[in-house]
Amino acid sequence: MSVEPARHSGRTEPLDFTPMYATHNAFRRDLTRLHRAVTGGRADTPGVRDGWANFTRQLDVHHSVEDEVLWPALLRAVPDRPHDLALIAEMTAEHAQLDPLLTAIDNDLSQRKSALAEHVRELTDVLDAHMRHEEDAALPLMQQVLPDADWAAFRSAMAKRQGPSGAAVYIPWILDGVTAEQRRDFLAAMPGPVAVVNTLLFQPRYRRKRFWE
Repeated sequence: MSVEPARHSGRTEPLDFTPMYATHNAFRRDLTRLHRAVTGGRADTPGVRDGWANFTRQLDVHHSVEDEVLWPALLRAVPDRPHDLALIAEMTAEHAQLDPLLTAIDNDLSQRKSALAEHVRELTDVLDAHMRHEEDAALPLMQQVLPDADWAAFRSAMAKRQGPSGAAVYIPWILDGVTAEQRRDFLAAMPGPVAVVNTLLFQPRYRRKRFWE
């Protein structure tokens, strides 16, 4: 959905949501890999356990920073718009719906419970519905009303929460399995040195982790 920036956002160029979409797509990819591992009888391999641990960490970072920084900034931008306030409340509520499913899968993996496949399907449905809701409604709203400074603050908070060691996993994790075009677009949205550092350092280290194998 293309939405022109509202004049009161203080912006002349649209916000670049490339990292947001790339992160959402990485979550979708990992849940597909988890589903394949479970149905293929590989849920107890070290690579699958490590892949799941990374997935949950990335999800926690992403949603925590949204809850702490992004949604409050969006609330400040629409204080007198009930429909938009309700949308933001839905975003935080949808985050909370994921917690029991994540806990259930943790327990299923550690105790080899038969409910694992069902919980993975449920998590996939709930998370995908949330991300589609965010992409279809919350991102267009941000494009309309969120000032550049608040979007930059969100990006900065995300980078700070990841830290250097987190970025060393996050960048190649995002790029895992993407097309050449998606890779180019994502790296173009990152600070200049990221592409080189990823090629020389992050990517080789990430491959050695062998997530989901």
